[in-house]
Amino acid sequence: MDNAENKKKVGTLKKITSLVGGDKLVLIIAIIIVFALFTAINPNYFTWNNIVNILVASSLIGMVAVGHTYLIIAGQNDLSPGSLAALSGVLMALLLSWNIPALPAVVITLAVGAAVGVFNAWMVNKIKLEAFIATLVTQAVVRGFAYIICDGKPVSISNPAFIQLGKARVFTIPVSVWLMLIAMLVFGFILAKTKFGRSVYAIGGSAEAARLAGLNPQRIVTVCFVLIGVLTSVGGIVFASRMNAGQPAANINLEFDAITAVILGGVSFSGGVGTMGGTILGVFLIQAFNTGLTMINVQSFWQYVARGALLLFALTTDYVRKERRSKALLEASMQAAENK
Repeated sequence: MDNAENKKKVGTLKKITSLVGGDKLVLIIAIIIVFALFTAINPNYFTWNNIVNILVASSLIGMVAVGHTYLIIAGQNDLSPGSLAALSGVLMALLLSWNIPALPAVVITLAVGAAVGVFNAWMVNKIKLEAFIATLVTQAVVRGFAYIICDGKPVSISNPAFIQLGKARVFTIPVSVWLMLIAMLVFGFILAKTKFGRSVYAIGGSAEAARLAGLNPQRIVTVCFVLIGVLTSVGGIVFASRMNAGQPAANINLEFDAITAVILGGVSFSGGVGTMGGTILGVFLIQAFNTGLTMINVQSFWQYVARGALLLFALTTDYVRKERRSKALLEASMQAAENK
């Protein structure tokens, strides 16, 4: 009887794991543990208002993480989103201060984000720089421009319609959260269900094999860089509307949190593997963790240590997953050879 019950429990667990996915199930459990831990320390942590605050705080990270999901699956990465988000906020604030209507100002700012993406892609595709080095260059240059165009001072925003963007709510949920969720759903669908999404996976698995199969890896990489540039600019614009100002010093280490969330979500740093569903859980986990540290009054420099430890954990689990995939492929090939 006990054996039958145990088999039933194991069968149920396997069904849940196959339905949700092993990595995602681990993330869900981790989120539950984080909520339980911080709620035990501070009962105000597990309240509706704080959950909304976590979602709002994760909206910018989430927008960048969507772009990073594409890039990292494609075998690339981007260290410039923090600087670009700051530049986008400052530029938007300046354009509004010059009495340019909000819509043209948004279009101009998004065009700048796209141009930064094109520049990153050009360095990677044409002068063959590693993405890490290329975007490190962009990180410094773009942050410098953010300071230059505003003389190093925050630019206040007085446009009432634009300020409302940061305050507006739909069904009690802020607009910034809805924008993040829409981006995740739309680009998650594109990644999972379209030819372009399959192409991103293909070049991440092997750019040369993808090229021989008729794909254009350089064009796909360019689209991915432009995508993260535009999404980052959207996030920077919304962040500026929430803060009522464009701040050149804002969003430092934004890319650090976004990359951590993506890797935690199961996207392989070596490329070719991952889903948007995992990224969604990773974003929520890392922001829940960051908010918890703040609510229990952990000093800021210890928060850096904790975030670094979380990134190390993410990279370690990515390595373990990669080793398991390699072992599974080896066993499958050996089994195929034996069957012959």
